[in-house]
Amino acid sequence: MPVSSKRRLVADALRDAIASGRYRSGERLPGEHDLAERFAVSRGTVRAALADLADDEYIAIRGGIGSVVTFDGATLDPRGGWARSIAASGTEVTTRILRLVRLDDPRLQAEVDAAEATFVAVDRLRTVVGGRPVSLERSVLPHVGRLAAATTDGLVDDSLTATIAEAGLVPAEAEQWVDVVPLDVDDAALLDRPAGTPFLRSRRVSRTADGAFVERVDSLLDPDRFRLHMRFGTAR
Repeated sequence: MPVSSKRRLVADALRDAIASGRYRSGERLPGEHDLAERFAVSRGTVRAALADLADDEYIAIRGGIGSVVTFDGATLDPRGGWARSIAASGTEVTTRILRLVRLDDPRLQAEVDAAEATFVAVDRLRTVVGGRPVSLERSVLPHVGRLAAATTDGLVDDSLTATIAEAGLVPAEAEQWVDVVPLDVDDAALLDRPAGTPFLRSRRVSRTADGAFVERVDSLLDPDRFRLHMRFGTAR
């Protein structure tokens, strides 16, 4: 198995363990030696996999600040997709596509420093099976490759994350802003809440390793289920 595949295998296994709650917030991962023996890889491969997890803000291996969004205490995976992470927490949700269209917006191009003014807009409503909606997410992405085709052909496997990957875009860095807002009348109707209900509002902008725009997603999140978890200078 190529070294890069071994590194990815270790990183993916640990990412799934963290997302599913097998390793809790603040809990140390096993040491490099133990992980190397468990996965039958070198300590250098383990070290590289841990660096990947740190880059994705799953762990902190040196001083600094990191943040993740959790659902019922389980860390949500921005790369693997929130639906998969929520399912791993033991809660079944459905995802309804409200909008999947081409969007031309020069102002947005300047705002996110995108290469083109043409985007794909995807709005999704997530609902707990047997319950109420818990999130409303509005994404804009570059109108390229498989993402461009999605406006006519639909998402790959009904997954925006899979479609982004199919388009050859690999998010490597992101910025996120979170505040609390009262729901307006239209959003309240979609989320089955009274107008004015406080919801978490998150904006996350992700880019490739060379700084190219990948996605801006604006989310309204049920504060009874979602939390923003901050880490300051801790280590695993």
